[in-house]
Amino acid sequence: MSKRTVLSTPHAPAAIGPYSQAIKAGNFLFASGQLGMDPVTGNLVEGIEGQTRQVLTNLQAVLKAAGATVDNVVKTTIFLADLAHFGVVNGLYAEVFKQEPPARSTVQVAALPKGALVEIEFIALLDQ
Repeated sequence: MSKRTVLSTPHAPAAIGPYSQAIKAGNFLFASGQLGMDPVTGNLVEGIEGQTRQVLTNLQAVLKAAGATVDNVVKTTIFLADLAHFGVVNGLYAEVFKQEPPARSTVQVAALPKGALVEIEFIALLDQ
């Protein structure tokens, strides 16, 4: 049976419910969705641009804790409270995932925790 390991870092916001920041299973890392929350204060940062930048920073912190980078990410899912924000989020996302970006889905949802505007989760393939 494959080993399952809980991964956590203080450089990304702590879970706000009964879930882990990420789970390593075999060579895969499954990250829970990250909101645009400051890991120190636990508060959402302002606006779609600020929240998106913070989400991407938080995701990179989870990857770093696993010894990985954005280059290891194979799939992301972006959840938007308003699809009108797609252009802003897409532009900032492209700044982080520059070369050979992962597969991705983007959906509009009715609401996100804490009134967030954006949430992103990922699956990464870790080096052996």
